[in-house]
Amino acid sequence: MLALLWIAIAGTDPFDLTAGVLAVALATVALATWASLALMPPSGLHMTPLATLGYGLRLFGQSILAGIDVARRALDPRPLPAAGFVLHPTCLPAGSVRSAFCTTVCLVPGTLPAGTDAEGRLVVHCLDVAQPVAEQLASEEARFRRTFAGGGDV
Repeated sequence: MLALLWIAIAGTDPFDLTAGVLAVALATVALATWASLALMPPSGLHMTPLATLGYGLRLFGQSILAGIDVARRALDPRPLPAAGFVLHPTCLPAGSVRSAFCTTVCLVPGTLPAGTDAEGRLVVHCLDVAQPVAEQLASEEARFRRTFAGGGDV
């Protein structure tokens, strides 16, 4: 409907149509940003482009390693090692910050966040509890905090 209105006002000149598309796109982005901030105020995450890029590249590598690890375990005819749950105490506040961290934790090979317990610790299912999962989780949380909080509190 808006496209027809724009054509009625500006005509069918390609330059005018392009300008209209750009104007509508910018207005849409501004409206979406306003709605996003109104519905969910900013969290404690402070992202810088370079740190976020580095973290994203590391996550990409971790996801490849996790996929290879799970495929290797699935195709191995030997029984799976002792699967179980590991409790990870975290200082991250509940909400979007902790959810973002849990999203990255699922890329640690052989782990999957399963929620929190009554004391606020992360409950993480792992394929092999004999592995140093607790140390990996602590390392990942420290890296997450350095990346998104500049080493401070998130």
